[in-house]
Amino acid sequence: MSQNRIYPFTHTPISCYFNPSMRDFVVKEIPLYEFSGKGEHLIVFVRKKGLSTFELLKILSRTLGCKERDIGYAGLKDKAATTYQYISIHQSLESKLQSALDNLESLQIKILNCTRHDNKLKIGHLKGNAFFVRLKKVLPVQQAQLQSTLQILSTHGFPNFFGAQRFGKDGNNHHIGKDIHLHKEHLRNKKLSSFLISSYQSYLFNQWLNTRITLTKILNAFSPKEVLQSLKHSDLSPLDALPLTLEMIKSLQSQPSIFKILQGDLMCHYPFGKTFEAKELETESLRFKDRLIAPTGAICGQKLTPSSSLAYTLEEPFLDSIKANGSRRYAWVWAENIESQYIKQNAHFELSFTLPKGSYATIFLEALLGHCLQDTSQD
Repeated sequence: MSQNRIYPFTHTPISCYFNPSMRDFVVKEIPLYEFSGKGEHLIVFVRKKGLSTFELLKILSRTLGCKERDIGYAGLKDKAATTYQYISIHQSLESKLQSALDNLESLQIKILNCTRHDNKLKIGHLKGNAFFVRLKKVLPVQQAQLQSTLQILSTHGFPNFFGAQRFGKDGNNHHIGKDIHLHKEHLRNKKLSSFLISSYQSYLFNQWLNTRITLTKILNAFSPKEVLQSLKHSDLSPLDALPLTLEMIKSLQSQPSIFKILQGDLMCHYPFGKTFEAKELETESLRFKDRLIAPTGAICGQKLTPSSSLAYTLEEPFLDSIKANGSRRYAWVWAENIESQYIKQNAHFELSFTLPKGSYATIFLEALLGHCLQDTSQD
C-alpha cells in the first residue's frame, strides 16, 4: 500500500530500475562521537546482510544469552541492504561474542571490530549515514537527467519525509499504531508497540509536510492573485484556512528557497542546534538558503513545542495527544558528499552520498527520480 508523498520539484520523472538489495544498496552508520576506547561497554561494529535491526538484535540476544533491551544501538537500518552499524553490549559478554563469530557469520552477521566506551549506545547517537546506491537500466539520456537533477538537489535540498520502511510491508503500521494509541489494540511487546506508535507519529508528520509542500507548489506556480483565489475557493483543507493577504503572498514568493517559511515556524540551527521561532522571515529565509537553519515539523506527543501563528494553522490538524514523547524534526535537509559514476556498458548509475540521522536514502531517490518508489519490506 503506497503512501503518496508530494515533491516540489518540476523536472520530468526519470525512469530507471532500483531494487533494494545486498549488492545495490549499502548503508554505513557515521558515529556521533569518537569512542573512548575504555569503559564497561563493548562497542561492536557489525556488518549485516538481508536482516533488519530488530532481527539482528534477536539473533544477538539468543546467541549471547542476554535480553534484547541490554543491547544498545543508535538507529534502525534497512533490511534489504548490506548495512554497517554499531551496537553496544556489556563487556562481560565479550568472550561469548568471540566464540560465536563463525555462527554469526553463517547468519549474515560479521563482526568487523570492537572497542570500548563508557556509555551504552542509545537511539539517536549517530551523526548520519553514508549510502551507496546502484540504479539500473539507465540510458545516456537518463544519465544526463540524473546529473542535472543531482545538481538541483545538492543546491536546494529536499523534503525530509519518513520513508516507506517506516510503515511496514503492507504500509499500514500507522493504522495499528493509531489503534494502540486509542486503546483499541494492545501488544505485549513494548518495543514493537512503541515502534508502531512512532509509525503513526511519522504518518502525521508526512501528511503535514505534504500540506506544506502543496502550499509551496501553489506559491511557486501562480501569481499572487491566483494564489489567493486558489486558496479561497479550494477544498485543500487546511490550506483554505490560511488568512493570507496579497502582500503576505508576495513576501512568501520572494523567499529564495523552494520551501517557504511561514510566520511562527519553529526553525532549528542546521545540522543540529536549538530551535527558535521564525519572526523575521526575510532574514530567516536567507539563512535557510545558506543551510544555516531549517524549518521543523512536529512529531506530536508529550513535551512537544508547537509552532505558532500561520505555521500553527497548518500544523494543528496533524497533532494528536499521543502519550509518547514529542519532538521537532527537520522538514528539509541536504545530502552531502554526493558522488556519481555512470557505467554505460552496464546501464548502471552508481551514487554515493551522506544524509543526517533520521533521513532516508529512498526519499532522496524519490526526489531525484521525481516519483514515489515501490514500498519494500524493510525495518
